[in-house]
Amino acid sequence: MKTVAISILGTTMDRRGKGDKRWDKWRPTISMCQHDDLLIDRLELLFDPKAQTLADQVTADIQRISPETTVVHNHLSFPDPWDFETVYSVLLDFARGYRFRSSTETYLTHITTGTHVAQICLYLLTEAGYLPGQLIQTSPAKRESTVAGHYQIIDLDLSKYDQIASRFQKEHKEGTTYLKGGIETNNAHFNKMIEQLEHVSIRSNEPILITGPTGAGKSKLAQRVYDLRKQRGKLEGKLVSVNCATLRGDNAMSALFGHKKGAFTGATNDRPGLLREADGGLLFLDEVGELGIDEQTMLLRAIEDKRFMPFGSDREVSSNFQLIAGTNQDLIALSQSGDFREDLLARIDLWTYELPSLKDRIEDLEPNIEYELENFSKKSGYLVTFNKAARAKYLQFSHSPAATWSANFRDLNASITRMGTLADGGRITSSVVAEEIERLLRKWKSGASLMNQPRHIIEPFVGAEQCDEMDHYDQIKLSGLITTCQQATSMADAGRKLFNVSRTTKASNNDSHRVRQLLNKYGLNFADLNTKLDAET
Repeated sequence: MKTVAISILGTTMDRRGKGDKRWDKWRPTISMCQHDDLLIDRLELLFDPKAQTLADQVTADIQRISPETTVVHNHLSFPDPWDFETVYSVLLDFARGYRFRSSTETYLTHITTGTHVAQICLYLLTEAGYLPGQLIQTSPAKRESTVAGHYQIIDLDLSKYDQIASRFQKEHKEGTTYLKGGIETNNAHFNKMIEQLEHVSIRSNEPILITGPTGAGKSKLAQRVYDLRKQRGKLEGKLVSVNCATLRGDNAMSALFGHKKGAFTGATNDRPGLLREADGGLLFLDEVGELGIDEQTMLLRAIEDKRFMPFGSDREVSSNFQLIAGTNQDLIALSQSGDFREDLLARIDLWTYELPSLKDRIEDLEPNIEYELENFSKKSGYLVTFNKAARAKYLQFSHSPAATWSANFRDLNASITRMGTLADGGRITSSVVAEEIERLLRKWKSGASLMNQPRHIIEPFVGAEQCDEMDHYDQIKLSGLITTCQQATSMADAGRKLFNVSRTTKASNNDSHRVRQLLNKYGLNFADLNTKLDAET
């Protein structure tokens, strides 16, 4: 790891002494490079262009005493170096524009030079994470017995500085607002969750698990977490996103971990894999519950050791990525059934956040409508709004029991897009709203009908191939058996419902045995049916 120091040029303290006599005086910026136990590989020197001559002299002196140190000049103009807001703004712009490489470099922020205002601002920016690393303070030796003097590296502990930490409420609020997409949400549970996620995004590099139904916004939230981390200097690599539901067989291994040429039929070239692409950045694995057991095993090793074996290779490779996993499944239920590794689940659920559905945070519908209208207006190039009657009609329907919002915010986005496109003159009228309501009701009714189709019910349990070999009549019977078992409290309860007539003609009843025989015919058991139901809900 290289050591990089960030320091403001001391226009008074670094100028002490004329000619060779300057070497008899303690100069703070020079002193950082005079200690045998502290090697500064690169010094980022910040100064006003008017101090260029002094900066050149200091640079030459550093090259003389520490040729290993590279000095980089950064011109910053402080119109009023004693105005807190101005100085903080200039230094914040520098921090946001600087490319930090935290995986290969450690950073020291020098707080001895510059005005007291500048020193305070450097402290605050370091404590907030805009300047990642530690503080360094230099001081002269007593009576200047040694020119090098002393230095102290300060590792900030937020718990000791409550009053100072309170100054970052503005940054915290800005980060929280960004994670919510700039939408002023009203759901108390959602707001509290996002507030904590903002802290975690800045302070932790551990995996984050985002759960919730399809369309609740998992992918968008992962993107915003990445953007926030990169803005605060926590990442330097890119965001790599993959939907695990699209990965199957050899393709899953190859896509995630890469492969060597000739590893399998069709592998005509080496492939680095998505984990390698995410080195230094963030890997978002959406629908992580769809990964196979083999891929789960390799992923666990990659998370813990940052190393893995590409498909067909005999050498390990490394990738230092941060992970966000997303799922709409119950991973606990999957781990209990053996379909998801328990140790992998334990590793990725340190920070777990469940996104509620649109129906569960319906009080946030109206601000999200405004957000979607604004986005549509930006894309289309003209302003789109509701007239008063149309807005009232759409809101009334949106809050009604008939509005299921089954695809959550994807439904809302599509709905606003359709109405905006059909809005003459950029005004959504009552007739446009009425047409959209009919369209949504048809869509949701069609979706509900699909959910009740026999094949949709039985395929998760017996597979597509077996479904293809079954008559529709047999599919109806099996779907009825599965549905009844899922709604029953026990096999005996299911039997009483299924054989409500025939059981009255028998001298003795063993309803559980009859249900078990029917399930065995298809390789099913009662416990699996109920576990699957829990996972899907």
